[in-house]
Amino acid sequence: MHPCTETYPFVNSKEREVKAMLTIIAILVITTFTIAGSYYARRFEKPDGLIALYVLFTTLSQVMAAKIAAFDLMVVTVTAPAAVLVFAVTFLITDIVNEKFGQKQVHEMILITFVTQLAMMVFLYIGGALPPAPFWTGQDAWNSLLGAVPRIMLASWITFLVSENLDAWIFAVVKRKTKGRHLWARNVFSTVPALTVDTVLFVTLAFAGTGAPIWAIMVGQFVTKYLVSVLNIPFMYINRYVLGSSK
Repeated sequence: MHPCTETYPFVNSKEREVKAMLTIIAILVITTFTIAGSYYARRFEKPDGLIALYVLFTTLSQVMAAKIAAFDLMVVTVTAPAAVLVFAVTFLITDIVNEKFGQKQVHEMILITFVTQLAMMVFLYIGGALPPAPFWTGQDAWNSLLGAVPRIMLASWITFLVSENLDAWIFAVVKRKTKGRHLWARNVFSTVPALTVDTVLFVTLAFAGTGAPIWAIMVGQFVTKYLVSVLNIPFMYINRYVLGSSK
């Protein structure tokens, strides 16, 4: 994802409250879809529904990263890719799958998703390389939205593999250490470090040496991703309830 970040206060407090509420509602709506995946997993004793959501969320993150959005957080507004609201939930999904089906299944899910990302980029490249029809005027829009910058794509893939697998590993370790107790702890202490590594590693690989304001780019992602992870904590408990007994 290729973000830029800045912070600034809103003047109108009423407008600030409305925009903050819309951001929170958006996070809750996006996260609610994980419950459908958990229901499928409980009914059929397979993680297929959760894997499908994981692939979808990751794929949409690549597309939504093309838009830089302003997220109102009451005191300030931070700018970051629209994708952060979706991508941050992928870490919740890894925790849900880990809780029910174990660490090995999470690593398999990550590998499946990585392959789909490679395939998506190949297909999009082919689609963009095809000569446009004389009457079609959308080539520039296609290139702007779906065109890939090699360095950014490579940074995105490396970061995805490192951060998502790190989340799976930490979650499993904390679960063993706490003997399956304190679900919130393994959810938080796996997600927050993984999100931190995701942001630092991606921004460094994608923008180091380019003259881009590295720290400023990171701030918006830190704030929005951490907000999503906090709001996701109740959903971890809801999903465990829907899933039933874990491994």
